[in-house]
Formats: sequence, C-alpha cells, structure tokens
Amino acid sequence: MSTSSRASGLPARPPSSPPSQSKPPLLALLRAKLRLGHYSLRTEQAYRGWVVRYVRFHDLRHPADMGEREVLAFLHDLAERKRVAASTQVQALAALQFLYRDVLNQPLELEGRIPRGRAPGRVPTVLTRDEVLRVLEQLQGSYALVGELLYGSGLRLLEGLSLRVKDLDLARREIRVRRGKGERDRVTVLPERVLDRLAAHLVEVRKRHMRDLAEGAGSVVLPGALSRKYPKAARTWPWQWAFPASRLYQDAETGEWRRHHLHPSAMQRAMIEAVKRSGISKRASCHTLRHSFATHLLEGGYDIRTVQELLGHRDVSTTMRYTHVLNRGALGVRSPADQLGR
Repeated sequence: MSTSSRASGLPARPPSSPPSQSKPPLLALLRAKLRLGHYSLRTEQAYRGWVVRYVRFHDLRHPADMGEREVLAFLHDLAERKRVAASTQVQALAALQFLYRDVLNQPLELEGRIPRGRAPGRVPTVLTRDEVLRVLEQLQGSYALVGELLYGSGLRLLEGLSLRVKDLDLARREIRVRRGKGERDRVTVLPERVLDRLAAHLVEVRKRHMRDLAEGAGSVVLPGALSRKYPKAARTWPWQWAFPASRLYQDAETGEWRRHHLHPSAMQRAMIEAVKRSGISKRASCHTLRHSFATHLLEGGYDIRTVQELLGHRDVSTTMRYTHVLNRGALGVRSPADQLGR
C-alpha cells in the first residue's frame, strides 16, 4: 500500500489490478467526479466521509471488490446499531450510489431492497422576539453581527459567514447571497438596526486587510475559475470576507498567506454559550435564528411567497412548515380554556 493510501486509510486500487494499470487513489477519483459535476464543497466532504466509513467498515477492502451485499450490510449497521436518522441513511446511500455509478462504473441494483424511511415531520424550534433579543445580547464582537444577520436576514450559518464585502449593499439595505443552498443566488433584507455597527466593522476589517497587503498577504479564495480569469481580484477589497478569521493560513497549493472567513464551529460555540447565558429554556442553535426570522415574518402578515423568496427555498412546500404559527397565538386559534369563566 502506498504512502498516500495509508494516510487516507483507503486502498489506491483493487488488489487484483496489475501494477501497469494502477489508478489514482480512490478519493482523488471521487473528488474529480464530484467537481466535474459541480457538486458543492459540503457535498464533496460528506460523500468523502461516507466512502471512508464504508471502506473501514469492511476492513479496508476496495469498493470495486464489493457490491450490493456489502452496501446493504453497511446501511443496516447504520440503522440498527448506530440508529442514525432517516435523512442520514439517505445521504449515506446517495454517496455510495454515486461512488459505484460515477466513479467505479458499477451501478448498484438496490431497487426495492432498501425500505425508504420517512423522516419525522418535526416543527422547528422558534424563539419569541424577546428570547431572540436576550440571546443576541449575549453575543460579542463579530459573532453579535453574524447573529443579527442570521435572524434579521434569514441567512443560513455558512451563508452569513461567507459573505464578501461586495455582497453587502448598505445603501439599498440588501444582502446578495451568492451560491446559497442548491447553488442559487438570492437577495434578502439587510436590517436597518445593524447598519452603523456593520459599517464600523467593515472599516476595521479594511484596516486589517491593508496590513495584510503590506505584509505580503491579503489574498482570499475565489469561486470557480475566477482566480485565473481575474488574477488580481483575490487581493482587492470587494472580494474580501466580511467576517474574516483572526489568523492567516498558508495555502498548500500556491504558498500564499491567506485569511479565511470565520469557521462555522466558532460561531456555533458562541451561540451555545449565548443561549446558556440568556437563561431561555429552549434548545436553540444558529439555525433557530433563521427559523425565527421566517416565523416572525409570517406572524407580521407577510405572504408566504415573499418569505419563500427571502429564505431561498426552491419549493413553497418547504416554507409551509412555518405556517404552524398561524394556528396558535394572537393571530390563530383561541383556546377554549380562555373562554371559560372564572
């Protein structure tokens, strides 16, 4: 086994292949196919993780030497021993189907052999306006601004963290979300209450960027092939992250010193601590702020199509899950208990 194969924990090629017909490592082939299909980075990371788990589950046998039986055994283990959610099992199956169909050219024949579990239709956790305010007051610095945008603009966490300076239109009070979920762009509202603080924040970010440039850094990753089309754009102000990380890193391919945006785990930790300090009794996460954004808009009388546009949902049925708020509270059904006498 080669050094690269040992490092990844996966065999580079089927043991039966002669040396003269050796292929690139399996994970490299998987990555190449995913990028050829323009799959998102998060999908690439998820599929890679499932392929690694699958191979390790079968004692590092190469997938080309396995098939439907081994895939079924792996999926049954996920369901019976690890008791994963239905959506998790679906994702694992999708990753393995992609591996066998698009990478190994050995399509799986699993039709009718795997019962399709249905994920429970859970109502999303939603904070009241007072609870949102209590949580946001416990966030500090850049985390506070990100939290305000997750709630005030209905952004997903990664959408908020990966905003670039050019995506923020303070004059029009708009945010342009680039390549959101499903690779779709959209425009959403920029809360007026954050304008002054966001402008002051960007002034400090620009000062840091100028220092980075003076020290030979100041470059960021550009999407797609833009770095080849516009070689100097990566060092310009409009392309910089609105919420940059505190540390530089050296790019392994180019050797450039760059600054990435805040890592999702950092914001998630800050949110967990803020919820604890706020004293609210609900289990809330960064995504809860997005749920609260949608719910409060519906409570305020905005039509569901408008909310769908702002959230970036492809299908209005996804947005419909927030209409549970219309069945209760001041705008919904009044409990018969409230109509009793004393």
